[in-house]
Amino acid sequence: MGTELLIVDDEREIAQLVQVYLENEGYRVRTAGTAAQALALIAEQPPELAVLDVMLPDMNGFDLCRKIREEHLFPILMLTAKVESTDKITGLSLGADDYITKPFNPLELVARVKTQLRRYTRYNSAAPSPVSREIELRGLCINRDSHHCTLYGRALGLTPLEFDILWYLCENRGRVVPSEELFEAVWKEKYLDNNNTVMSHIARLREKLGEPARKPKFVKTVWGVGYTVE
Repeated sequence: MGTELLIVDDEREIAQLVQVYLENEGYRVRTAGTAAQALALIAEQPPELAVLDVMLPDMNGFDLCRKIREEHLFPILMLTAKVESTDKITGLSLGADDYITKPFNPLELVARVKTQLRRYTRYNSAAPSPVSREIELRGLCINRDSHHCTLYGRALGLTPLEFDILWYLCENRGRVVPSEELFEAVWKEKYLDNNNTVMSHIARLREKLGEPARKPKFVKTVWGVGYTVE
């Protein structure tokens, strides 16, 4: 059985187009035209990645993303015709891993799916390295091999992307990591000006760490430069 993906879009032509391209890459694809159908399919068998349209007839994609994140950590790509940066920030802050606007190049979507699946596969790999890579920092414990993260003994439900961000910052603790460097190290893409992706994921990560926005204990902002874990 191949990797199973879920496409949620009420525009049947778009859902079928995406399905064809992904199935040509060897993925198994299920489709849903409503949020209710999507949640039923996820309850039946969680996919390894989902592509969610923002505009659905029974629930917007942002609310669906939030609901999925209550129980699942698989990658989520948001798909929408809207181009406002506030929509992008909203989706990312609710736990989406990536964001694609319509009209889109199907080959770009396939490439982004592959990128997220590589991260998710690595995140769920149980194969340990010869030397365990673990960082302990003021009650925070993060293990690169098991991809397990705890704070004061409490397990944190981090997505693969959130884990990679936190690990990179902890690995480089003691220095300020520029936003550009963090983005290119984690996303493996060229950083573009006015990119709010890093900021949105840092906000989500702080929320899971229980960090106060004004005085975070772990991930601190150095305005105009980037982020640091001291």
